[in-house]
Amino acid sequence: MGRRGYPPEFRRKVLDLIEAGRKVVDLARDLDISTQTIYTWRRQDRIDRGLEPGLTSTEKAELVVAKRRIAELETELQATRRAIELVRQVVPPKGGSRPSL
Repeated sequence: MGRRGYPPEFRRKVLDLIEAGRKVVDLARDLDISTQTIYTWRRQDRIDRGLEPGLTSTEKAELVVAKRRIAELETELQATRRAIELVRQVVPPKGGSRPSL
């Protein structure tokens, strides 16, 4: 197919066919997807069911969300630091060069 992101229903049907006895090579040829893609889906399914060690699909999704949020916060922090630098260049420090009354 040459596209990224197959629907979960499609993946589930492929995995069900494998569990029913179909060979990965035959399915890959019939559906025009790579054998490696199917093996990756099968491995992830085994991880999700607790049969193999690794990050579950839910954990992976949470990790993606957390990394995205961290990137947003780092961007905000960088902007805040830059704003502080600019303010320091414009506003003189307290008690600095002001004349006494």
